[in-house]
Amino acid sequence: MSEAKETVLEQEEQFVEAGVHNFSKEDEWIKPEDPLLNERLEWFKDQKLGLMMHWGPYSQLGLVESWALSDEDGDWSRDDIDWTDDMEDFKREYFDLNKTFNPIRFQPEEWAQMAADNGFKYFLFTTKHHDGFCMWDTKTTDYRITGKDTPFHTHKYADICRALFDAFRAKGLGISAYFSKADWHTPYYWAPGMERGRHMWRGPSYDPHKYPWLWEKFVEFTHEQIMELLTNYGRIECLWLDAGWVREGRHGQDIRLGEVVERARKTTQPWLLSADRTVGGAYENIVTPEQTIPEHPMNIPWESCITVGNSFAFGFDDQYKTGRQLAHILLEVVSKGGNLALNVGPQPDGRLPKGAIRGIKGLGEWLGTHGEGVYGTRICGPYFTKDWAFTQKEEINTVYAFRIYRNENETVQPQLIIPYLEKVERIELVGSDDVLSYQQTEDGLLVDLPQSATTNEAPITHTFRLVTSA
Repeated sequence: MSEAKETVLEQEEQFVEAGVHNFSKEDEWIKPEDPLLNERLEWFKDQKLGLMMHWGPYSQLGLVESWALSDEDGDWSRDDIDWTDDMEDFKREYFDLNKTFNPIRFQPEEWAQMAADNGFKYFLFTTKHHDGFCMWDTKTTDYRITGKDTPFHTHKYADICRALFDAFRAKGLGISAYFSKADWHTPYYWAPGMERGRHMWRGPSYDPHKYPWLWEKFVEFTHEQIMELLTNYGRIECLWLDAGWVREGRHGQDIRLGEVVERARKTTQPWLLSADRTVGGAYENIVTPEQTIPEHPMNIPWESCITVGNSFAFGFDDQYKTGRQLAHILLEVVSKGGNLALNVGPQPDGRLPKGAIRGIKGLGEWLGTHGEGVYGTRICGPYFTKDWAFTQKEEINTVYAFRIYRNENETVQPQLIIPYLEKVERIELVGSDDVLSYQQTEDGLLVDLPQSATTNEAPITHTFRLVTSA
C-alpha cells in the first residue's frame, strides 16, 4: 500500500476501531438555526429509550454484519469464518446470502407491541448496512429484500422497512432510519478492476479525484436511495447515517449530504433530524457513542447505542444482559444527559431471540414503576456515581435519586444517605405511598426506608422522589 493510502487508513482508524465508532466531542456540536429542529431535539431528549435493530441476510451466518467483507478489517471481523481460507470465495458467499434469506416467522406487529409494552419510545432500524443490501423496496438496485433473487420477496411483509415503520408508528413510536453512506455492493463504490485489485478496505476501490464521473454516479445513487426512504415511508424523525469515513475531506468522499437532507426538509420532512455520526458539523444533530457511555455528562443531544447481547447482529451463542443490567445502563446514560438505543439482532427466521426478550421485559417491568424518573428528565448534579443516579424535572420541582443495587444479594440498609446537598421539602419512595422521614446532613439526606423496602432481596433500584423548593 502506498504511503498516502496508509495515511488515509490511519485516519479512518481514529474513529472506527474493530467496527466500533468513536464519538464527536461536546464542544464541537453545532446547534441548528431552525427553531423546528431545536424543538425536535428537545422531543428527542425526552424519549430516553429507543429500540435499535441490525438485521439482514448476514443473520444467517451469525457473524458480525458486513465488516468481514473488508480485507483491511479482516484481522478482527473474520474470527468466526472457519469453513474457508479463500476470502474471495467468502465474499461471493456473503453477497449471495440474499438468495436464502427467508424470514417467514417475521411478525412486525408483535415486535412493535413488545417495544411499546416495555417502554421504548422510538425505533432505529438498519435500512442498509455497509454490505449494500436494502431492506426496503428500492428502485436503485436488485440487491434488495423485494428483489426476485430473495425468496422473501413474495411475502406479505416483503418490504420489511414499510412493515416495521408502519407497525411501530401505529404504536406511537418515532422512526429513526439507519443508512450506511458506504455501499460495498454497488460498482459505483467498490468498482471492479481498479487499482486496489481484490484487496478491499472500507473506502471506495478507486480515488474519487481520479474518477469524478464514477463518484458522481455514487452520489446520485446515494441521494436517490435516501430520498426514497424520506418520501415513500411516512414520517421519519431522524436520518441516522453510518460510515463516518464517507465525508468531505476523507479521500475525496464528499456525498454532498447537506444537499439531500435540505431537499428532504423542504419537500417531505421539515422536522427531520440528521445524525451524521463522527463527522461533526451542521448535520450531526445527535452525537452517537457506540458500546460505551461517556465518562462525564454531556449537555447536548446524544445517544449511546448498546447491545442487549454482545454484538449488534444476531449470534447463535450470544449472551444477553438481564433486566437489572439494562436498567442500570439506562440510568447511567440518562443521568449523564443521553438516550439509550438498545440494540437487538433478530434471528434469520424472523423472530427476536428469547434471551433478549427476557432482558427487555425485565427492563420494561422496572420502567413501569420507575419510568417517571427517566422519561422527560434532564441532567442534575451529582449526575452519576457508583451507587446513585440523578435526574430532574425542573417544571415540577422534582429530583429523582436512584439507589442502584448491582445484584439481588446486595444488603439493603434501613438507612441510606442520598448524596444530594440541596434543600428538599419532602422525600417520597417511588412505587409506594410512603413519605419518608429524613435528616439533612453535611453528606446529604439521611433517609429511613420503610421496613417493607428492606425485607426482601435487593431490587433493581430504590427510587426517591425529592420535592424541592420552588
